[in-house]
Amino acid sequence: MSMENQKQAICEFKFGKERFTCQICFCDVKKLRIIVYPDQRVVVRSPFRYDQTKVLEQVKKRAHWIIKQRDYFSQFMPRLPEKQYISGETFYYLGRQYRLRIRKDSEYSAKMRGKFIWVITPVPSREKKIKEVVQSWFSEHARATFECRLQACFEDAKRYRVPYPKIKLRRMTRRWGSCGNNGSVLLNTELVKAPIHCVDYVIMHELCHLKYPKHNPRFFRLLSALMPDWEQRKCRLEKVTI
Repeated sequence: MSMENQKQAICEFKFGKERFTCQICFCDVKKLRIIVYPDQRVVVRSPFRYDQTKVLEQVKKRAHWIIKQRDYFSQFMPRLPEKQYISGETFYYLGRQYRLRIRKDSEYSAKMRGKFIWVITPVPSREKKIKEVVQSWFSEHARATFECRLQACFEDAKRYRVPYPKIKLRRMTRRWGSCGNNGSVLLNTELVKAPIHCVDYVIMHELCHLKYPKHNPRFFRLLSALMPDWEQRKCRLEKVTI
């Protein structure tokens, strides 16, 4: 889920009453490809041999399709306000809903019990500190979950001589994961909010990138061999908001 590029340009388009911004990346690819991401970003990957005028012509030809894709993804965009980290708020963990409960006690801590995430705090009114405690809880559980699922996915991938990666975690807003040049896999801590089969999809996707860095036919053949239903999992993941 990473994109290598050498030269970039940002252009704005108007199609009827609609406007959209497009990021053009000139890179080592054979064919021009237009990608609309779930967060509504529009990225064009173009061969070096194309000049910008030719690229813009191709984008204009696909403008109707681009708007249609953006409209499709817009229904999954988050419509709720920023979390206030107060009792009663809903949080997702592995695809299930949990309610936040806050209890006063002498030390800060967080734990899950039943359908609730309990935060223990000496000062219940300190929302900033409660936010830190909740995010720390999610990060800790994300690492444990991802390491467990990595082991499971790697058991299938290793027969294709995929190397075992070092896992890194980071809270991100636009990507679920990426594969580093040093053989490491970076995963978004927010991914722990998605269903487990979606977590497995992201991990398997990045494992395949360790063998084939680009989204070429060999990459997709390997991904399909390891996870035949990856497209259904990807579709489900696109409905998860972060």
